[in-house]
Amino acid sequence: MSRRTLRLAGLTTLAVLSAGAVVAAAVGVGGAEDGASQGTAASGLPPATTTITRRTLVLHTEVDGTLGHGAATVVTARGGGTLTWLPAAGAVVERGGTLYRVDERPVVLLYGSLPAYRALRPGDEGADVRQLEENLAALGRTGFTVDDEYTSATASAVRDWQEDLGLDGTGVVDPAAISYAAGPVRVSALDTAVGGQAGGPVLRTTGTVRAVTVDLPVSDLALAAVGSAVTVTLPSGSTVEGTVSAVGAVATASDSEGPGGGSAEATVEVTVAVADQAALGGLDEAPVHVALRSAERADVLTVPVTALLALREGGYGLEVVTGTGSRIVAVEPGMFADGQVEVSGPDLAEGLTVGVPS
Repeated sequence: MSRRTLRLAGLTTLAVLSAGAVVAAAVGVGGAEDGASQGTAASGLPPATTTITRRTLVLHTEVDGTLGHGAATVVTARGGGTLTWLPAAGAVVERGGTLYRVDERPVVLLYGSLPAYRALRPGDEGADVRQLEENLAALGRTGFTVDDEYTSATASAVRDWQEDLGLDGTGVVDPAAISYAAGPVRVSALDTAVGGQAGGPVLRTTGTVRAVTVDLPVSDLALAAVGSAVTVTLPSGSTVEGTVSAVGAVATASDSEGPGGGSAEATVEVTVAVADQAALGGLDEAPVHVALRSAERADVLTVPVTALLALREGGYGLEVVTGTGSRIVAVEPGMFADGQVEVSGPDLAEGLTVGVPS
């Protein structure tokens, strides 16, 4: 996994400055040179200026991720017979829709966490009865009470539903005729073809909403709290905002080598939700970069990194422009992020104009 800490960009820039790229522009705090008045830059006004602003700086750690529909679930046909219809890969099936047909009888998608494990008929009780009745009610069926009891009223609603599907209205629900999922599904792949036997894997489904998955090193888990904001960079270079929606509880050992030649660090799967699905275009199973927030400095004074000056006596300063002149003031650099640097010092204030060396 690639992992880049964006702090390095700021530190590299600072190193270039301190190496002497702009030393000639700094005369030292409180000193004078070549006849210039005390505290004024000998070269006059700087070639360009900017202003000191107050903002929140956020430092990011960038990791690799994959944009897709998530892990696939295998749908298995039961009860025997011949597959007479299959959906196309990429098709979306919602509650009450047909997943596939066996002997021209539809196998219907319903929503729920319990698999269909037994035939349901009058007199049955349990959580699977309630789950079925919740689906019947959601499909607009009436005349029964949603509870744990399969009554004659439930059977009557089931008969009407079956007849509308083109089935015999028996009032008994065959577990082979329904398939439960957490919500709408997208058909990601077919495991067999029309004409095959209904006795094994038929197709695979995923969720319908695309998300980003990241195999995050265990040492970075503190950066991925559920609900935290992230920025996703797509292969095109465009960005879209996301939110950490789930963090796995199981660490997976890596088979690859780490930088030192040993085993790479174990990782945990992190899921990032993207609300603006349209911004993702038609991408699926695409590599992306995810910027996780690793540090934040709120309400601090900042300037572009290029405004920093390396002072001859050590440390760093800014050339403050006032009227027709300028003077060098010492500053204490803080966090670097996105081309900006936090600065502090007794002579600084929001809105001050400072020079930018050419």
